[in-house]
Amino acid sequence: MDGIGARLKRFEDPALLRGEGRFAADLDRPGQLHMRVVRSSIAHGLLRGVDASAALALPGVAAVWTERDVADIPRIGFRMMGLTHLEPYRQPILAQDRVRYVGEPVAVVFAEDPYLAEDAEELVLAEIEPLPVLLSATEAPRDFSATHGTEAAVLRKSYGDLDAAFAAAAHVVELELSVGRHSGVPLETRGALAYLDEEGVLRMLGAAKVPHANRLALARMLGLDPAQIHLHEGHVGGGFGIRGELYPEDALACLATLRLGRPVKWIEDRREHLMAANHSRQQTHRIRAAVDAVGFVLGADVEFFHDQGGYVRTHAVTVPDLAAAMLPGPYVFPAYRAVGHVRLTNKTPGGTYRAPGRYESSFVRERLMDAVAERLGRDPVEIRRINLIPREAMPFDRGIDTLGTPLVYDSGDYEKLLDKTLRHVGWEALQARLAERRARGERVGAGLALFVEKSGLGPFDDVRIELDRAGRATIATGAASVGQGVATALAQVGAEALGIPAANIRVIHGQTDAVSRGMGAFATRVTVMTGTAIAMAGEKLRQKLIAQVALLLQRPADRLELVGGVIRATDGSGASVAIGDAVAACLAETGGDALCEEASFESHHMTYPYGVHMAVARVDVETGGVVLERLMAGYDMGRAVNPMLVEGQIAGGLAQGLGGALLEEFRYDAEGQPLSITLADYLMPTANETPEIDVLLTEDAPSGIGLLGVKGAGEGGTTAVGAAIAAAVDAALGGRVFVSKLPISPAQLRRWMGDSA
Repeated sequence: MDGIGARLKRFEDPALLRGEGRFAADLDRPGQLHMRVVRSSIAHGLLRGVDASAALALPGVAAVWTERDVADIPRIGFRMMGLTHLEPYRQPILAQDRVRYVGEPVAVVFAEDPYLAEDAEELVLAEIEPLPVLLSATEAPRDFSATHGTEAAVLRKSYGDLDAAFAAAAHVVELELSVGRHSGVPLETRGALAYLDEEGVLRMLGAAKVPHANRLALARMLGLDPAQIHLHEGHVGGGFGIRGELYPEDALACLATLRLGRPVKWIEDRREHLMAANHSRQQTHRIRAAVDAVGFVLGADVEFFHDQGGYVRTHAVTVPDLAAAMLPGPYVFPAYRAVGHVRLTNKTPGGTYRAPGRYESSFVRERLMDAVAERLGRDPVEIRRINLIPREAMPFDRGIDTLGTPLVYDSGDYEKLLDKTLRHVGWEALQARLAERRARGERVGAGLALFVEKSGLGPFDDVRIELDRAGRATIATGAASVGQGVATALAQVGAEALGIPAANIRVIHGQTDAVSRGMGAFATRVTVMTGTAIAMAGEKLRQKLIAQVALLLQRPADRLELVGGVIRATDGSGASVAIGDAVAACLAETGGDALCEEASFESHHMTYPYGVHMAVARVDVETGGVVLERLMAGYDMGRAVNPMLVEGQIAGGLAQGLGGALLEEFRYDAEGQPLSITLADYLMPTANETPEIDVLLTEDAPSGIGLLGVKGAGEGGTTAVGAAIAAAVDAALGGRVFVSKLPISPAQLRRWMGDSA
């Protein structure tokens, strides 16, 4: 069978391997104009005016817009509701009065071809009077406007008696830790092609991740009924959180189509992407922990500063909210308080990136556990054991919330996964080999980090399944695909529910005119939410078919089963009806071309997969370089729909976490000029820097949320790899907790090596 648990190759891949992918840049419409964005070259300044006369004089330039041309368009809103206190920090689609980061759109050019548009863009002159720049979230806040300061929000989450915890502490451990600014760099940059169809409906091709949400947002901004606009997802060359949010360019392309009456195409170049698409991660944490004599953390108190950049974009405060809520991870932490300062700076605005908030807070938490071990002279693994939430405590209610949902770990056996991981890597033998190498003068070590992830964010997912007379099914869903194998995994769930081959199921996703509402693909939600809705709709169809066949075969429905595309009697008589014939019998009574059922799954609790990351690192004393010899992830997701896809997701996530730990960082000079706007300056891991990745997938803690027992797999490969690499580097340097910042730069590492001498 090729239902749940089968290691099927992705159905999406043959077309891509044949070069038949249709990405945003591959799409065209007759008579289209090409849009090019004029971006600020100043990090902070008053926008005194924009001179577009030279650009407009070029033959083939159809229009140049400045802020005056779009003054009636509202600023870009948030996906989450109830955030009115953040509204003054929203981004306009073109800069109004002042610019707040290098790369901010100040004008747009529309021309007959992309080369002319780029030439014209260079002729548009923006007059900007420079103002002082703010480049650190830990600096005192300043004025953002006449009525608001640069501290956009302060997040507070707490439970337990923290004062009592510190009063009872045998030790107090304090650390300042930070994660540098980096983000997703998908193979495909952003892009959009907007046009009006024959019925006057505005359509945008190139949508990704959250088409339904962006459709509603664009309708509000452009004054349209949602039925007058549809977004369409094609092939997407990677998401990772950064793709699919509503950016100024999306709104500008759609608005231009409405006003100019022609299709408008915009494709971002790599320099623009590194300068203007969402950045992420940059946080500084100051943490104090109360620890008893054996290493049990009685309480933790953390204050952190989140660098949001120039505006609050569509994710609002998702990243710092998750960082504050999920920092305790798999440990008991009887008392906890987090205060997160969301502060604006003159940098590219921030958003989510794979495992947002958890990559940052996992680094902080796991560094804390290593520091506790160092303070007490204990083994870091044993300190973690002492603090783990026991299996019998599940479900475990933290007493706080995140993303509007109560933070309740649904299931987990953290110590069991830790033990399995240690056995899998041969931890004791590995440590012995590394000790021998260190005795010979090598700087080499291994580190572990544990984490809890979140997945399956609600509140709903809808599906419609149509089953035709040939026994083939079509599933329409509001989910989206950003390259993670959605069509394959959902077809497998459908195959399990309907008893037909997965190859006989077509999955329609990312099309706002195919299903009335949808949540898209984010927060590792699709398999949990959409999968459960498919199981529900599939069960309805199964029962309808069995009831029909029960009449045909004159047998009780409870004596029939649907297996392998056939409804058969369970009494061994051999009586059976092919599923296509059963569909035809149903349609003979109801009419139509296909049997259809719909289902909606609602959930107000997330699921919480968890894992262990392990790294072996070798440090080059002369260069300060780090060579990773091994990366491993143990991961429990309750139940895997397609283990091969899960392993691929985890491997890719580990590589991205490696980049943030050792290579990737958006840097700025003192004037706020970005220094990492080419791939020569923004360093990404290649096959040379990425060791062979080892994945141990377990299914020891199925979730009780939904019908399938599944938890998500999209982000767990990234979550704690930075912390594991930091621990491995520490071990290579002698065991003290040196690494306090990611990425680990060669210059900083050489300083740490000097401290360890």
